[in-house]
Amino acid sequence: MTKLLTPPTLLTRILLAALMLTAVMLACSLLGTEHISLKKALEPSAPGVVNPDYEIFFRVRLPRIILAAIVGAALACSGAVLQALLRNPLADPYILGISSGAGLGAIIAITIFSELNWTLWGRSPIAFSAFVGALATVGLVWTVARLTGKSHVTHLLLAGVVVNAFFSAMIMFLTSIANSSQVQRTIFWLMGNIIEEDPLVLWTSGGFVLAGIFALFFISPQLNALSFSEVDAKAMGINTAATQTIAFVLAALITAVAVSLSGLVGFAGLIVPHGVRLVFGPDHRQLLPLSALIGAIFLVAADTLARIVVAPAQLPVGVVTALIGGPFFLVLLVRYSRRIDWLAK
Repeated sequence: MTKLLTPPTLLTRILLAALMLTAVMLACSLLGTEHISLKKALEPSAPGVVNPDYEIFFRVRLPRIILAAIVGAALACSGAVLQALLRNPLADPYILGISSGAGLGAIIAITIFSELNWTLWGRSPIAFSAFVGALATVGLVWTVARLTGKSHVTHLLLAGVVVNAFFSAMIMFLTSIANSSQVQRTIFWLMGNIIEEDPLVLWTSGGFVLAGIFALFFISPQLNALSFSEVDAKAMGINTAATQTIAFVLAALITAVAVSLSGLVGFAGLIVPHGVRLVFGPDHRQLLPLSALIGAIFLVAADTLARIVVAPAQLPVGVVTALIGGPFFLVLLVRYSRRIDWLAK
């Protein structure tokens, strides 16, 4: 029998995971092609004298690490929510076509907006276009699923598959007619990359993701019921339609923010929730916050590995997460095929 989760236990686990995340971020900020000293980085600079340790630590590595933590937390939490709503252990944040929608938005920005020399507040419009593309795709999939019949979850999956395939074809078409530099930028984005961002972008995106995770945490008891079956949830007096709508919208929003900043980083939303579920259990009151924190740890570590494994060159972080997540996915697929009744409950 599963032990009852108490608030002190939940708080302790969250605090320990948060401390672990802080330690990993600090350790990873000191790793790179250039050796730096934390002590020197924190020393005040003399007027007119550049402190290289300070510049590397605060202007290069720390913003990148914070961004990796934001993206990892968003993808992992979103994956946990979609696995509960769809009652599918193989669900991930891109299952609703978010990846193809964001990718199409990004390649439009790369191939069309770059020709027009159009910028957004002096910055590349790629992230903004990817964000709009991701949200527009989710809206399209959601609308199609609502119009097709009673089995909303099944039609949501089918609509996501069809839209994903169509937008993927559009991406291949635009890539085929793009020039070599545009193709290189497109492939680089689609492989998933964490780059240094402006502090305003970090604060804004971090605020969106944190607010979304908090809101999802408050509906975690309803998600516990929905993860078993919609019929059981209705018998408990839960407004399943409202809960599904809120959860889908929030999961899609934080995923869109993550994808617009990093490109397509695969497997983070698949392997982290399952790892947390195996160790701590399926209660979403702890699954959501712990998945977010451990997802942040996972992506910070993966991005650090991507920075140093072939230094001075850098691997796309999506390559590292795929190398780790691919074998895990195959193991999960075998386990899933033996427990297919999970969907039939």
